[in-house]
Amino acid sequence: MSRLFIAEKPSMGRAIAQGLEALGNKSRSADGCIHVGSDTVTWLFGHILEQYSPDEYDEKYKRWHIEDLPIVPSVWKLKVKPDAKKQYKIVSALAKEADEIIHAGDPDREGQLLVDELLAHIGVLKTKPVKRILLNALDVKSVQEALRHIRPNDEFVGLRNSALARSRADWLIGMNLSRIYTILARSAGYDSVVNVGRVKTPTMGLVVRREIEIRTFKPVTFFTPQVEFRHANGTFRAKWKAQEQDGVDEEGRILKKDLAEEILTSSSVPPAKIESVEQKKGTSPQRLPYSLSALQIDAGKIFSYSPQEVLDTQQALYEKKLTSYPRSDCDYLPENQLGDAAAILKNLAAADSSLERFIEKADLSIKSRAWNDKKISAHHAIVPTTVETKLSDLSEKEKNLYMLIAKSYIAQFYPAQEFLSTKVELSAGGEMFTASGKVILQQGWKSLYQNDAKKDDVENKEEQQSLPDMQQGDSVEFAGGKIVEGVTKPPARFTPATLLKAMKEIHKYVHDKELAASLKECSGIGTEATRAGMIDELEKRGFIKKAGKNFVPTEIASSMCRILPESLIYPDLTARWEDALDKIGKKEMSLADFGAQQKRFLDELLAGAKEAKIPPPRNLPLCPTCKKPLRRRKSKKGTWFWSCSGYPDCTKAFADERGKPGKEWTFTKK
Repeated sequence: MSRLFIAEKPSMGRAIAQGLEALGNKSRSADGCIHVGSDTVTWLFGHILEQYSPDEYDEKYKRWHIEDLPIVPSVWKLKVKPDAKKQYKIVSALAKEADEIIHAGDPDREGQLLVDELLAHIGVLKTKPVKRILLNALDVKSVQEALRHIRPNDEFVGLRNSALARSRADWLIGMNLSRIYTILARSAGYDSVVNVGRVKTPTMGLVVRREIEIRTFKPVTFFTPQVEFRHANGTFRAKWKAQEQDGVDEEGRILKKDLAEEILTSSSVPPAKIESVEQKKGTSPQRLPYSLSALQIDAGKIFSYSPQEVLDTQQALYEKKLTSYPRSDCDYLPENQLGDAAAILKNLAAADSSLERFIEKADLSIKSRAWNDKKISAHHAIVPTTVETKLSDLSEKEKNLYMLIAKSYIAQFYPAQEFLSTKVELSAGGEMFTASGKVILQQGWKSLYQNDAKKDDVENKEEQQSLPDMQQGDSVEFAGGKIVEGVTKPPARFTPATLLKAMKEIHKYVHDKELAASLKECSGIGTEATRAGMIDELEKRGFIKKAGKNFVPTEIASSMCRILPESLIYPDLTARWEDALDKIGKKEMSLADFGAQQKRFLDELLAGAKEAKIPPPRNLPLCPTCKKPLRRRKSKKGTWFWSCSGYPDCTKAFADERGKPGKEWTFTKK
């Protein structure tokens, strides 16, 4: 029986061929494929099919008219990308000849879709047996393990439908809402296309709203009484226990200096005694290995790498077979991979001397919470493979990311951190004070990271102090104090890493706070594979820009947020859709139901757009006749001129003089 393996990329195709060769089969290369025994391995280049544009469905859509909206295909059509026609013919011919097809797309929803849609386009998805191989790493050992666990492709129909639903939702939003808001914006005096994206637009909205919060922020001065008390067993710090009263805000900050001084004075008046002592032993379990988002966030904080840099570098490590699949949204590991731990740790010890000293203390008998089959779907957390690594052969970025991944893996074989936390309440001069302390009983896995912590990442100083041994009813006395003046700070601008984190934790940023709770378990907006690209595209298209390490919105982005309704610039709607996509992936919602839902949403959004009153651009010159905004436009000859946005009712036009309206043109209405 002949089998055809269809990989998502050439590198994956070569890895599968090597895995088949290692089983004792001879291989020979051909145009666009590799024959190994009776099997053939071929590959794609990601999506080699693309959706029709509106005018390919109907030529009337070449011109943008509001009355033609909504554009909703009755039958969705795909076409072969121009640069992929040769490979399409190769794969198509091989698929028609094969007895069985093995789907070898990446183990995520897009990887599932891009092979399935091709098989459907060729016409063999339902006429030939199709199976699925899930490759989480490209080394020979991992490929051979995957070859032993090939599954029916039908098990992944939910994953495919989730990607298909996402693709169609993006098309509907992009094609329809970009058209209507561009038409409306141009009539208001704007001259650029208003690009609306289901994920990009609310992501841009996060940056715009954060900038507004910063610019409208009014700092508040507050005063904190810092007090030290002396117990027979030692001295400790305490803070005033906030009470509702005049001069104290909702956050418990004291806004009146004289009130803070009164509290400080009261704290020095005896008697003072311990009212309660609460002690608890606690543990901090081993940190989980990395998902892509977690890796992008940490690498952004530690090395200032952009999310796209992390993804590209991690892809390179994956193709070098040194780490597992990079676009993973999972931070757990399959239990059967525990057997690889000894080999992986041995390789890590040989790769770097700093890792060797940690591995000497690793305990392979420890099974952390990361090893959990119930948390695994198509892929698992990013970990080192069993392939030996020479750090000297890696670029600086590759080495830095490899070391992060290696440490997170080693941490699974260290005990949990153990600590004793103490909370004390005491009374003094009619006021109540609290003190907290924490004593580390066993560092455990956190010993791997002791030298990595930055000063601003350290735990709160109140939590760091070691409290003296105290009992309820013990007497203490005032040992000193002072008033520390502070000023509230505006929220921080987004960095690439924190913007990506906001996309993942989108429930924190929705407008409808009741929705936040239901979306807490949602996977955010975008996917592990697309978030970095979304942020990169917003920057390349000029909607956001860097100010140092931070993002600020451009004038275009601010204008778009004045034009577009809240339903598009807040993430609520998109977050709901992402939640629905998750349900489709789990087969809890059908593709048809989601499509009908999208159509209703689209109709509502278009109806709202038609009623929208778009404010004109700021400082835009007005037509001297009708007072409507003038628009700067380019003629067919390539020269700039200004015309009234009220055309055809008003035909005023002017020459362009250094970017401003100049001499009036004679312009005849046809």
